[in-house]
Amino acid sequence: MSVVAEDAGPPRWAALAGVTAALSMFGVAQGLSYPLFTLLMQQQGLSPATIGLSAAMMPLGLILSASFVPKAVQVLGARALAVGCALLGSVCFFAIGFLQDWVAWFVIRFLLGLIINPLYILGEVWALALAPPARRGRVMGVFNALMGAGYAAGPLALAMTGINGWPPFLVGVGGFAACAAVLFIVSAGLPGFEAPKSQAAESDDKDRVGGVIWFASLAPALLVAVTVSSATQQSAYSMLPVFGAGYGLTAAALAALITALSAGNILLQIPLGLAAERFGGRAMVVACALTTAICALLLPSLILTPFIWPLLTVMGGVGYGIYTMALVELGGRFKGLALVAGNAAFALMWGLGGMIGPPVAGSLMQAVGPVGLPLVIAGLTGALVGFALYRAARRSAKG
Repeated sequence: MSVVAEDAGPPRWAALAGVTAALSMFGVAQGLSYPLFTLLMQQQGLSPATIGLSAAMMPLGLILSASFVPKAVQVLGARALAVGCALLGSVCFFAIGFLQDWVAWFVIRFLLGLIINPLYILGEVWALALAPPARRGRVMGVFNALMGAGYAAGPLALAMTGINGWPPFLVGVGGFAACAAVLFIVSAGLPGFEAPKSQAAESDDKDRVGGVIWFASLAPALLVAVTVSSATQQSAYSMLPVFGAGYGLTAAALAALITALSAGNILLQIPLGLAAERFGGRAMVVACALTTAICALLLPSLILTPFIWPLLTVMGGVGYGIYTMALVELGGRFKGLALVAGNAAFALMWGLGGMIGPPVAGSLMQAVGPVGLPLVIAGLTGALVGFALYRAARRSAKG
C-alpha cells in the first residue's frame, strides 16, 4: 500500500464545504468550553491550581487517544467514528450542565479530550483528501481560518449567554449535535480510510502503515514543526498577558494582545496557504518559523509602541501557520491510512507541545523576567529552522 498521495478525481466542493462547516461548529463548542470551565470553577471558589489541573485533563485525553485513532478508523469506519464522537461530545456537554460538580468535570474533560481527537483528526484528513492537489494550500488555509473563527466565536457566545443556567451548555450541546448532523449528511461516500485486507496482504513490511512511531520515522521534521507550533502558540496565549503586565500594560491592553494574536490566526492562513502552493509546504514551514522568531525578538522593543498590534497579528498568523504549512505538506505526501496515522501523530505532538511550552516559558520568565517569553519562542522556532534545513541537506545528499 503506497503511502504517497496521488491526484484524486474531480473536486467535491460541497462535501469539502460541509466538512469545514461541521468542524467550525465543533470549534464554537470547543472555544466556549475553555472560558466556561474557568469561570464556573472560579465562581465555586476553587483555587487557580485546581482550575489549571482541570484544564490539563482535556490535553491528556488528546494525547492518550492519538495513537488509537488509526485502529479505531479501521474497526469502526471513518464516518461512524466521526459522527459518533460528535454525538458523544453533545452528551458530555449535557452532562456538564446537569452535574454541576467540579470533581465530575475532571472526568468529563478527560472524556472530551478522548472524544474530540478522532473528530478533529478525521475532519482534517477529509479536508486534505478532498482538496485538489493544486489548491491544497488555499483549502487548508480556509479550513484553519474558519476553525480559528469558530474558536473565537465560542467566547463571544459565552459573553452573550453568560455562565448561569442552561444557555451556555446548550450552545455546546447544539454545536456538537450540528457537527454530527452535517457530518452524517456529507460523509456518505467520503474516503473511509479502511485498508482492505487484500491490500494489506499485498503490501510489504516497509509500506505497511503503523502508528505514531512508524510515522515519525518517515516525517520527523513535520512532527517537530507541529510540536514547535503548539509550544509557541500556547506559550504566547498563556504567558503574553504576564509579559505585557511586566511592562505595565492595563488589563484592557493585555486582553487586546490576545485578540491581536487571534486575528492573525484567522486572517493570515489563506495568504500563507496560497504561498504554500507556490513555494511548497516545506519551504513555508521554514519561512513561518523564521518570521515567528524575528517577531518574538522584536516584542520587548515594540511592546509599548503602536507597532505591537501588527507585530502580534503577524506573529500569531505565522506561528499557527507553521501548523497549517505542515498540514499542506502532509496532504501532499501521504494518503489513506497513512494520512490518518500522520494526523494522529500531529494531534499527539500538538498536545505534547502544549504541555511543554507554557511551563518552560513561565519558568524562564520567573528566572530572567518578561524577556523569557520571546527567548523561548525564538529559541524553539530557531531550532525548528535548523532541524528543517538539516533534513533538507540530508535529502539532497541522498539524491
